[in-house]
Amino acid sequence: MIEPAARARQPPAIDWRRPVLALALGAASCAPALRPPVETGKRPPDLVEIVSLDPTIRLDVRYATANNFVGRPVYKEGRAFLQRPAAEALVRAHRALREKGYGVVVFDGYRPWRVTKLFWNVTPEDKHEFVADPRTGSRHNRGCAVDLSLYDLATGREVEMPSGYDEMTERAYPDYQGGTEEAREHRAVLRAAMEAEGFTVYASEWWHYDYKDWALYPVLDVPFSALVRTRRATP
Repeated sequence: MIEPAARARQPPAIDWRRPVLALALGAASCAPALRPPVETGKRPPDLVEIVSLDPTIRLDVRYATANNFVGRPVYKEGRAFLQRPAAEALVRAHRALREKGYGVVVFDGYRPWRVTKLFWNVTPEDKHEFVADPRTGSRHNRGCAVDLSLYDLATGREVEMPSGYDEMTERAYPDYQGGTEEAREHRAVLRAAMEAEGFTVYASEWWHYDYKDWALYPVLDVPFSALVRTRRATP
């Protein structure tokens, strides 16, 4: 379990989640059914559980808890998967960070398409830059995006960053120049390690990294439980 880093107190924000969620669910019941995009000519998926490659990578899967911007669990299991090349690249980044005294803590990896659709529906329109459009699918849906931060190897604590995870403000931008110098340095250390292994940071979120081959994989809507059953059945 990762202990959250100490952060400066922020003024209370208006909780838009409940009224927006109710409106979104009502609208969804009247709207035509939206389906995952159909794509051809893609690589066969090879999703692997990240911690199976290196158990020293820590998990803090917020979407399996109520500690997320939706305010309730959207995953039944606190697990994280990536396409194998992306997972192996993440392991290399994690191991390289040891020399600087850090490890990675993963918030999210592969995300079933139906969850992306939920996020789009419950997020106010003026915050849509922080969520993917389900009509095209997200790089999380392809198993090639990972949300993560750093933890300190000496203390086991998650390090300070310029914003909290899933914070929908300018503090989340990877080029935001506010916050403490230490927080910006942590962000820079993470970015350098990830870019060295073929990941690119998302323009609105310091924690979101896309693997270079994301376009080669299809959008998926397979629950974690089905992935686990498939892996067990594979000889």
